[in-house]
Amino acid sequence: MCQLSFAQKDSTRIKAKQLQIVPEYNPLSPSKAAFYSAILPGAGQIYNNRYWWQLPAIYGGLVFFTYQYIDNDNQYDRYRTAFKLRSQGLPDEFNGLNGNPNISTAGLENAQKVLRKNRDLSLLGAVVVYVLQIVEASVRAHLLQFETNDNLSISPTVTPDPMLVEAPKVGFRLKYSF
Repeated sequence: MCQLSFAQKDSTRIKAKQLQIVPEYNPLSPSKAAFYSAILPGAGQIYNNRYWWQLPAIYGGLVFFTYQYIDNDNQYDRYRTAFKLRSQGLPDEFNGLNGNPNISTAGLENAQKVLRKNRDLSLLGAVVVYVLQIVEASVRAHLLQFETNDNLSISPTVTPDPMLVEAPKVGFRLKYSF
């Protein structure tokens, strides 16, 4: 007599390997990160736990542009006051010895134009840093839902010239593996 028997594979082991535990994604986290960054620069980066190099860059940029703005504004006020005094025939801080001016009236006008332009560019730079840190916090919060690993990476490279004739070549290396 012949006996046939059929067996199944243990499907629980296969299913356990195929299941991946995906952390729960909060769809409101990008808006929270952007809101926190809008209230306090860098707070969105802290919320995303990605702040070790970004906070110094954010605050460094804001401090730099703020300092430039204040310095250019003070210098602009100096040259503007001297120009106004000179146009009224009064002595100003740029008068040299024997009443000969160190800077001409045209030079005072030109200095005002340059300093006003630099002051405005400093304000624009501070606004750009502020807006970019808000956008970066929001984008980083969006990207937290994706798995990141070394299969796709970009890294800076420096290739020295073996003959030392030219300067080393600087570039990026893109690596994609699957």
